[in-house]
Amino acid sequence: MSIPFSILDLAQVVEGGTIADSFAASVQIAQSAETLGYKRVWYAEHHNIASVASSATSVLIAHIAAHTNSIRLGAGGIMLPNHAPLLIAEQFGTLATLHPGRIDLGLGRAPGGDMGVIRAMRKDYERAANNFPRDVEELIHFLSKPEDSPPTGVKAIPGEGTQVPVWILGSSLFGAQLAARLGLPYAFASHFAPGHLMQAAQIYRRDFVASRHLDKPYFMMACNVFAAETDEEAHFQFSSLVQAFVGIITNQRGLSRRPVKNLEVPAQIAPQLESMLQISAVGSVDTVAAQLSRFRDLLKPDEIIIAKNFHDQDARLLSLELTMKARDMMSEFETAA
Repeated sequence: MSIPFSILDLAQVVEGGTIADSFAASVQIAQSAETLGYKRVWYAEHHNIASVASSATSVLIAHIAAHTNSIRLGAGGIMLPNHAPLLIAEQFGTLATLHPGRIDLGLGRAPGGDMGVIRAMRKDYERAANNFPRDVEELIHFLSKPEDSPPTGVKAIPGEGTQVPVWILGSSLFGAQLAARLGLPYAFASHFAPGHLMQAAQIYRRDFVASRHLDKPYFMMACNVFAAETDEEAHFQFSSLVQAFVGIITNQRGLSRRPVKNLEVPAQIAPQLESMLQISAVGSVDTVAAQLSRFRDLLKPDEIIIAKNFHDQDARLLSLELTMKARDMMSEFETAA
C-alpha cells in the first residue's frame, strides 16, 4: 500500500499577484489534491510575513472546505500560545460540525512571527509557551465527549464531542516528547528545520504511550517537493524557494519570487541554506521517486506532507500530479532494495 501524501499550503502571495489571487490558488490546489488522491491539506498560522496569507487559519479552512467535498483539511498549525484553548476549540468545533470527518487540528508552540508580532498579540509569550502542554490538554478536553473528561463548568459550544483529531507539530525534541507522552500523532517540520529530524522520530516512537487517541505512533514528516517534466525545469522552479530561504537567512523577506536560471547563492550562507533544504525532492518523476524513497527508507514515516512553494501556479499544479506519479513509482525502489 502506498504511503499517504498530503500538502502544506501557506497561501503564498507571489510577485505580481494579490492576496485574493493566493486564496483562489489555494482553492484550486485543494480541489486538485482531492481529485489526485492526497489525504489532507493543511494551512499554517504565520503573521507579518508578506508572502504568507494563511494567518487567519480557521477562516481559510472554512473557505476551502466550502469549495471541496471530501479531502481532509486542517491547521498545520495553530500557534496555541497566541490563543485561549477555548476559542480554538470553538473555532475547530464549528468547522468539524459544518464538515464532519474532514477537520484536523495541528498545534505548535512557536509564535508564528517575530518580536513585533508577539507584542501585537498582547501576549506574555514566554509564559504562554511554558503553558503549552497544559493548554494542549485543556483544548483536547474541550473537544472530547463529556464522559471522557472531568466536568469543569465550561463547555466549548460548538466543540464538545466533536473529537477533532489533535496533532503536535514541531521542529525540536520538545514536541516529540509531548506527542509521545499524550499519545498523539506527531508532525515534524523537516521542510525547513531538519536538524533534529532523526532524533525526534526516534524519541517519539520510543517513548510513545498508547491513548484513546492512538494505539501506536503516527509520524508525519514534511518535505519540499518540486516535480517537473525534467530535472532542469524542476530546479528552475525550485529557485523560487531557494530565494525565499536566502531572504530568511539574510532577513530580506518579501513576496514569493519568480524563478531564475542559474541562481547563485552567496558563498557565506550556502552551507546553512543546504542544511535547511536538505529534506527536498527536486526533479523529474523518476528523480523525485528515488529521492522520496530514500527519505521513506531512512525515516519510515507513516505519512509525508509536501510543501510546494512555487511561484507559478500552473507549475505547482503539474507538480502535484507528477508527485503522485512518483509516489506510485516508489514501490519499485522498495522492491529493488
